[in-house]
Amino acid sequence: MGAEQGPSNALEDITFGSVAGMVAKVFEHPFDLVKVRLQSQPTDRPATFKGPWDCFTQTRQKEGLFGLYRGLTAPLVGAACENATLFLCYNKWKELILAVRPELPNSGDIRQGKGKGKARELTTAELAVAGGGAGFMASFVLTPIELIKCRMQVQRIALEGAVSPLKALPESGAHPFATTPHIASASGSKAATAATGAPKLQGPISLIGDVIKRSGFKGLWLGQTGTLFRETGGSAAWFATFEYSARLFIAQHQAKLDRVDPSGSGGKKVTKGDLSKIELMISGAMAGVAYTVSLFPADSIKSAIQTQAELNPNKPSPSFAQMAKIIYRSRGIKGLYAGCGTTIAKSAPSSAMIFAIYETLESNFGGFLG
Repeated sequence: MGAEQGPSNALEDITFGSVAGMVAKVFEHPFDLVKVRLQSQPTDRPATFKGPWDCFTQTRQKEGLFGLYRGLTAPLVGAACENATLFLCYNKWKELILAVRPELPNSGDIRQGKGKGKARELTTAELAVAGGGAGFMASFVLTPIELIKCRMQVQRIALEGAVSPLKALPESGAHPFATTPHIASASGSKAATAATGAPKLQGPISLIGDVIKRSGFKGLWLGQTGTLFRETGGSAAWFATFEYSARLFIAQHQAKLDRVDPSGSGGKKVTKGDLSKIELMISGAMAGVAYTVSLFPADSIKSAIQTQAELNPNKPSPSFAQMAKIIYRSRGIKGLYAGCGTTIAKSAPSSAMIFAIYETLESNFGGFLG
């Protein structure tokens, strides 16, 4: 995956990234659903869920095991698109950095080898820049998918509110953008309930149509600011942490190899392809934690904005800054980190899977799609 192995293959980046993303998404989706529901709780009254386990338990009891996979279709497609875009753009950004700076200033010739296609190893800061650039581009692909996913994940909460007694709002002090899940969903749930006797949940295609009908195509990018902040900063931390951790393992292997062959006559250079699956997964898990903690509040604000249309359709969507103030004033810093523990619990193993699968596919099938 590094530039030191030569120019990347776009088709391989897309294929390997898509496969890795979809496999990891199946594992992480229940965790993500709990996170979104925790982030989307009303800000004008006591929280519906006491914490991640309570949210998980209530979801399983009311919706069954498959309820934990509510809204999986959109993020499954999104995971393929996101990771394909991330790995493709990441490698292209690295190539661009090398084209602009083939050698570091005042460093002399620091190339890894003299052969064709060999290039210097990028610094951690350069890897972070490449990762941030990839995340910036991926955010525009990801926002519409996450909007539909988030709305699907809170639909049942909204529908339960549509058929339950409406709780009175405080007479004063309530913010006009406060989320209120006891108001009917934007998807016409009252009519559906009256006709069938049971709430009807919308699918992704129906929700896309609803968004376009109400807000036009630009409505699909509701929450773009939050996604952009999260993906740009998070991806910078994600890729840089993985590469840094992998290089530590590579350095350990290289040191052992050099001790066995002090003369270096073999000329063996350890690469990521020589790392074990466990080492790749440890590096990936560390990357997942770094991604989550770097800009988690941006994700909380984004989720609250995106679920507004489902939980409180009759009020205008607040801006990024407005929603940040709402969450902070009602729940403080804790509110901005709602679901963070759950997200770390899923992002660490999920990222471990993504990097291990991607690197394994590249090591074994790299060149076949060229």
